[in-house]
Amino acid sequence: MLMAAENIKVGLVTEHVPVSEIASNITRERILSKLNILKDSLQKDFGIDKPKIAVLGLNPHAGDEGLIGREEEEIIKPAIKDAKHSMLVFGPYPADAFFARHLYRKFDAVLAMYHDQGLIPFKSFATDDGINYTAGLPAVRTSPDHGTAFDIAGKNKADTSSFLAAIYACIDIVNTRNGYAENRRNPLKKMTSAVFANAEDEKLEESEE
Repeated sequence: MLMAAENIKVGLVTEHVPVSEIASNITRERILSKLNILKDSLQKDFGIDKPKIAVLGLNPHAGDEGLIGREEEEIIKPAIKDAKHSMLVFGPYPADAFFARHLYRKFDAVLAMYHDQGLIPFKSFATDDGINYTAGLPAVRTSPDHGTAFDIAGKNKADTSSFLAAIYACIDIVNTRNGYAENRRNPLKKMTSAVFANAEDEKLEESEE
């Protein structure tokens, strides 16, 4: 799940799980997996060549160096350290100060640890162009950033802004993906070592003549 708008993009480590089970679902492997999916999506789907990603902490004050929980020291920081070998990733940041000081503006995306930690600020800061996007799929899947609102269906009360944004985002992502693939397509066939060897032999023969 990647919540995306023009001014903010937020991914989640855990999604629809009970609050009581969040900590047990925060693992080093899961954070790395979500970071890789997020980085690839930012590059291929949103055209950001070298995305900068911020990672939030799980506990208040990002654990305060272990005084308020050990997840940051034992799980989140090691995962960030591993990810630094292949991407620009920073953190963990205390979630409250991070959004209150608008630090998200300095990054291309934010990886939150759980649903409300990421979606409350997203829905507060995103304008009418917020969408829900499923990153990492071969197909492009977008939807509005809110629920289905069946209770007001057919009553001419719904705001269509997010729905339209989801359609336009789908078109943009398809085009960006196609451009990404086209720009990286190598029209030259790779020459095998045998071909190189034959070419060198021919040069030697010509020089001897």
